[in-house]
Amino acid sequence: MAINILKVLKIEPALKQLIEGCAKKDNKCQELLYKGFYGYLSGVVFRYVKEREVINELINDAFLKIFKKIDSFEFNGPPDELAKAFKGWIGRIAANGAIDSIRAKKSILYVDDIADEAIMNIAVETPDNLSYKAIVELIDGLPPIQQLIFNMHQVEGFSHEEIAQKFKIPPSTSRVYLTRARVKLVELYQKSMKTYYEK
Repeated sequence: MAINILKVLKIEPALKQLIEGCAKKDNKCQELLYKGFYGYLSGVVFRYVKEREVINELINDAFLKIFKKIDSFEFNGPPDELAKAFKGWIGRIAANGAIDSIRAKKSILYVDDIADEAIMNIAVETPDNLSYKAIVELIDGLPPIQQLIFNMHQVEGFSHEEIAQKFKIPPSTSRVYLTRARVKLVELYQKSMKTYYEK
């Protein structure tokens, strides 16, 4: 049974000490940080990669980068916001690693009939009463490129300019894929509701 090390250590004061210890290359602090955030980074990486071996490799790579860069992590906000800020920082490192692995494979990026920019004017409303599990299942039903752009923009907070720079595509292409993803999510949701009521 996994132990939530942050709950055991009362979160913020302990997290601050762990971060400081990791910056000093303290092995025990690195071990505690690794155990405390492994599950969180698994969830981040899983949004992009589904193969268990690759996920483990990317998480371990992310921790190596985190320990290497941890002394550059800066936080000047209220103490109760430290955990959120730190999770955002390490999550971005893990997401970048997963995205880089996808980019290296070049297996899902393509530009199809993207000139169809009329789709940009479609207003998309998504239901706000979905559970987390239902949302994840819907996102998993997107075509790979739409899933990638949706996760990067809507979940990780990358701007269209950052996405464009990473994949060497115009920002407008990223915007079109995001809009298509939203349209597809509504279609998938409507289909799932129809199936549910037909049972």
